[in-house]
Amino acid sequence: MRAAARGTPRIPAGRPPRAQRGIALLVAILLVALGTILAAAIAYENAMTFRRGAATYAFDQALLVQQAAEALAAYGLRLAQKSDPQHTYASEGWAQPVGPVEVVPGVMLTAQLEDLQGRFNLNNLVREDGTPDPVQVPAFQQLLAMLGLEPKWAGYLVDWIDRDIVPSVPDGAEDSVYMGQMPPYRTPNRYITSASELLALPGFGHDRYVTLAPYVTALPYGVSLNICTAKGPVLDAYLGHGDFSSDPEGLTKNRAAATGCFPAISDFQAAAEPAVWKNIAGKLQMTSSYFRLTSLIAIGSSEFNLYSLLLQDPTGQVRPILRSYTPD
Repeated sequence: MRAAARGTPRIPAGRPPRAQRGIALLVAILLVALGTILAAAIAYENAMTFRRGAATYAFDQALLVQQAAEALAAYGLRLAQKSDPQHTYASEGWAQPVGPVEVVPGVMLTAQLEDLQGRFNLNNLVREDGTPDPVQVPAFQQLLAMLGLEPKWAGYLVDWIDRDIVPSVPDGAEDSVYMGQMPPYRTPNRYITSASELLALPGFGHDRYVTLAPYVTALPYGVSLNICTAKGPVLDAYLGHGDFSSDPEGLTKNRAAATGCFPAISDFQAAAEPAVWKNIAGKLQMTSSYFRLTSLIAIGSSEFNLYSLLLQDPTGQVRPILRSYTPD
């Protein structure tokens, strides 16, 4: 008994067994690791909350700067209309880019106005009675052809807008085509609100849209083309031949040198065939009411692209009727 007791190791008083000391160390390590994870998670969440708050504040600032840019644009448009109420052309000064200018410390603004009536109005393809416009449809087909696109898309867009569900002949598509897409959808049969609706046409695709987008817009039906600001291909789409698009640099130089609208109605009439002029005369004008303001706002490392659709009424007053974060 004494020998057995003599061979049994004794544990000093006040010290736990080695196995217990190992478990205690492991628990301590786990607690430290858990505390570190919790601290890191709290720090990360606090940092993200701060960044979200800063981004929200910057976005609110950007909206206020956009409104300031709208006021500046409205002032320029009013001055231009007072100086020449019969014409709207880029050399009046309203089309000159502004900035970059520091609005307040750390906030930069770059802005530019564009006359949207210098583009082809897609909503003019279908008259108010729901029938295709016999002048606008051939003009749009001509514009497509001049840009290297298939004229058939004019028929597709007419069916997208018109009231009936009967496909146009020879080119067109109604619900029977769109319901076969993935996912299926239907034609709206109403005027479009954005030129980007072209992307809904089956097979139209992004590449065609990028080619066509600078020349088209979606304004209310009946808003005519301003020949003073229209690009060469749009002008020639109505003429039926390439007088202006064949020399875009010449058109730009002539407009810069002119003291007024170029081409004027008289110039355009001289370039058109008599039978063509008879059809298109009522579709053209030399003033504009719809403008798009593009505002690029930089606040610190954040940048915001904001777009405003401005309407100038006959009295010269300008008001925003649409604000968006994409051009179309």
